[in-house]
Amino acid sequence: MKAIVQDRYGTPDVLEFSDIDEPVVGEGDVLVRVRAAGCGPDVWHFMSGLPYLARPMIGFRGPKVRVRGWDLAGTVEAVGPNVTRFKAGDDVMGTCETGSFAEVAVTPQDKLVPKPATLTFEQAAAVPVSGCTALQAVSDVAKVRAGQKVLVIGASGGVGSLAVQIAKALGAEVTGVCSTAKVDLVRSIGADDVIDYTQEDFADGRRRWDVIVDTAGRRPLSKLRRALDSKGTLVIVGGDGGGRWTGGFFRGVLRAPLVSVFVGQRLHGLSVKEDQPTLLALSKLIDAGDVTPVIDRTFPLIEAPEAIRYLEQGHPAGKVVVTVTA
Repeated sequence: MKAIVQDRYGTPDVLEFSDIDEPVVGEGDVLVRVRAAGCGPDVWHFMSGLPYLARPMIGFRGPKVRVRGWDLAGTVEAVGPNVTRFKAGDDVMGTCETGSFAEVAVTPQDKLVPKPATLTFEQAAAVPVSGCTALQAVSDVAKVRAGQKVLVIGASGGVGSLAVQIAKALGAEVTGVCSTAKVDLVRSIGADDVIDYTQEDFADGRRRWDVIVDTAGRRPLSKLRRALDSKGTLVIVGGDGGGRWTGGFFRGVLRAPLVSVFVGQRLHGLSVKEDQPTLLALSKLIDAGDVTPVIDRTFPLIEAPEAIRYLEQGHPAGKVVVTVTA
């Protein structure tokens, strides 16, 4: 089969469009003909091997998993003897630890759910990683309730655009932060108010929010706290920014919880778990019409390196998706 593989860390130049053996289906596995795969910061981290803090998990000298890609949407081709939830011909979405930038992928059945009928394969591929991140940040960690004021920083991105819609579905009053070019997009997905960060500082002291979800990952903790209610909750998503050793993970995973011990605000980093219950909850929101994934651009599989270069140029308006088979 064709796949995007790499044998060393680096820029998108290390990615190769190659022929490799099809994966072996285990007893509890599902073989999926991949139709589309999401492309986000997770793919960039695995490709670059940065920050170095992640190397014990992804491979010290080179990637443990050669094929890139994490989330996918496609059609079941075969199942292992212990699989009870899916059969050949089912359309599914989910995650794949062995790489989804490939014509065929294998993943355990508990990493998949049926693809919502209202979504295209490209839209479905935009959901798993970004959707689990957004839902767990907004609902599980921040525990957003109806009537609360929620600020989503990076509201036009793959995670942020879903976080805005989820918070709205929970009854919150949502303000999105984005650049000038993306203000209309953020309004269109339901934000009650939009702050253009090139024109206005959300932390100028004029307003405070009950919950802040920071998907941009680069602002100082002190600035975020100035915009947060004295008893509010901050959730820091992702590890962008920072140095090559720890990236931005130190701020969210270590520093924020430590500061929480000494202040009235609840400050959290997010450790995402892409699991079936979260994917099912997302599917319900999608089926109800409360959430629709936003896609910025699609690239064919052979141009996956260009998709990652596009990510590196700036924050996309929604998710970047790699299309695999028609």
